[in-house]
Amino acid sequence: MTQKEYTVEGRSFRTEGDYKRALRDKEIIDGLRAKSAGYDKEQLNALLQDITEGKYKFYTMLGTDFTDEVRDRIRHADKKPGRSLSKSQDRGRAVKGKQTDGVKQRTQTAVKVSDDAVKAVLQAQEKRRKLMILACAAVAAVCIGYFAIYTYYIQRTKADYEKLIALKEKGKAVKQTEESATDELVIHYTDEADRIAPDVLEEYKELLTKNQKLIGWIRIEDTQIDYPVMQTTDNEYYLEHNLNQEYDKNGSIFMDKDCDVLKPSTNFILYGHHMKSGKMFGGLDRYSSKDYYEKHKYIFFDTIYEKGVYEVMYVFRSKVYSEEEVVFKYYQFIDALSEKEFESNMREMADDSLYDTGVTAHYGDRLLTLSTCDYQEKDGRFVVVAKKTQ
Repeated sequence: MTQKEYTVEGRSFRTEGDYKRALRDKEIIDGLRAKSAGYDKEQLNALLQDITEGKYKFYTMLGTDFTDEVRDRIRHADKKPGRSLSKSQDRGRAVKGKQTDGVKQRTQTAVKVSDDAVKAVLQAQEKRRKLMILACAAVAAVCIGYFAIYTYYIQRTKADYEKLIALKEKGKAVKQTEESATDELVIHYTDEADRIAPDVLEEYKELLTKNQKLIGWIRIEDTQIDYPVMQTTDNEYYLEHNLNQEYDKNGSIFMDKDCDVLKPSTNFILYGHHMKSGKMFGGLDRYSSKDYYEKHKYIFFDTIYEKGVYEVMYVFRSKVYSEEEVVFKYYQFIDALSEKEFESNMREMADDSLYDTGVTAHYGDRLLTLSTCDYQEKDGRFVVVAKKTQ
């Protein structure tokens, strides 16, 4: 692409900024030309002195050109014919000439200093421009690198989950036989030696061989939520790891470490990142709209031992509170030890809910809670609670 050229009074300027400064200088120069059109030599000398002493500030070489122009006019004024002078006038002229020569010498020195100052300013501006270009290039390189890594993780995650979904569907199609039973696959986090895990559902057997931390699968129709669910004794691990135990900024959907699918717990709590790409629980906050809820009332959550359908009951915003704060903390509601405790928790969630779904639960019902980050406040959380219906 051809670089645009900027020209003012025969001089070319490389950048638009220099061009604008030249236009500003030209405006001042044009005014001085018009004003000094009828000046005699003495007035021109006074004008030159004003210029060299900085009364008129120029930012480009147009100022130097005009200074030279004034000097030329002064020289031509010397050559103009005039009246014969008396001897006293000649002597006066001679003295004045010496004075003028002194002024001229000082003027030349001042102009040289002015030229050097202009050059220094232009050099400084050029240096700043180059530094700015380098800084912009560095920022662009970092942004491109971040985008490339982010895109890589998105594509890898998408490919991984497509494979997992295919394995899950393959398992569905396989008829369960005694030869394929996997009674030896006991859930990894129980401390009770006498607890025997039931048979793993056929569709999850092959997935379980890939990672023994698999605990189930969650799906909401017509959304991106269709993922395996993990569980370990560390609630931090799957914030940054996928089912293959690779680092992945998307993390995985995982169940709270204190939940128990064998017992089972009153409330299964699942966590997932609120990704801007919509991955994991990135679209969960769409439940803030009742219209969206009406179209997505049911959540399908299977443990590796049991299939389940849950109906959305409460949708609310909360946060992670400090230990000292005496408030309802949804993330601590895993088991209800009494009907009174259960009903108390139900009232807390109903009071916080963004709208009334008409769905209620009673002591003995099993619940499913989905939790993700909410950026409306510090440590905010967006929560969807559902009741098991099948």
